[in-house]
Amino acid sequence: MNYRHAFHAGNFADVVKHATYAWTLARLAEKPKPFVALDTHAGLGEYDLDADQAARTGEWRTGIGRVRDALGTAPAALAPYAASLAALDPRFYPGSPRVAAAHLRAEDRLILCEKHPADAETLRRTFAEETRVEIRADDGYAVLKAALPPKERRGVVLIDPPFEAKDEFARLAGALRQGLKRFATGTFLVWYPIKDRAGPDALIGGFADGAVKRVGVCEIEWAQAPDGKGLRGCGMLSVNAPWRYEEAMREAWGWCADRFPPGAQIRVETVVGE
Repeated sequence: MNYRHAFHAGNFADVVKHATYAWTLARLAEKPKPFVALDTHAGLGEYDLDADQAARTGEWRTGIGRVRDALGTAPAALAPYAASLAALDPRFYPGSPRVAAAHLRAEDRLILCEKHPADAETLRRTFAEETRVEIRADDGYAVLKAALPPKERRGVVLIDPPFEAKDEFARLAGALRQGLKRFATGTFLVWYPIKDRAGPDALIGGFADGAVKRVGVCEIEWAQAPDGKGLRGCGMLSVNAPWRYEEAMREAWGWCADRFPPGAQIRVETVVGE
């Protein structure tokens, strides 16, 4: 495995992904019943933006670097994300584990799956004193079978693989179907990169036949990669998103896009309704 997210931490894709995740977690926390958050590809809990990896690419400068200082004027949909950022020194960017931990209540749980041994060990150190957090050094797709359905019967599953495998979009679709069979009422957020339209369109089209209800998609895409490196956008496929999800994501993704490199197009729509 040669992918290390530290090179890409805080880029535009991280911002919209984590803003979506934070908003969803905050909505779950509005109801008194406990919930579980399952992160299938957790990475590190946090990333040092002054470290060599982040400095080498500088991707965060056109992502969180353009967003953080303006969050005071952001729409309400970005307030949960702003709270996640506020929990760390600005030198550090919160990965999805930190985003989730910022929204856990005493009765909630967080399951973090990370296959990379060094990153799994870092997660263990980061959350060593946190009894609500469980670290599983295992393949996230396998944990979907083992951990679902949760005892709480409420929760969100974030599926965010590194897209190293050539068949990752197909594996992703299969994992989502497997997860929904075991946890049909859960909220699922599935992140994907956009380098061309083949993979994203196949993923979305595979859930457009009506067999699965309450499917939505959010995307940000440029005509050409803004950094010249091939990633020209990203998206989030959702199933069973909380009430007013689309309205909130139009606000959040649109506001962020206005601060990213110019030319981004935003797509937020329902693929399959109730």
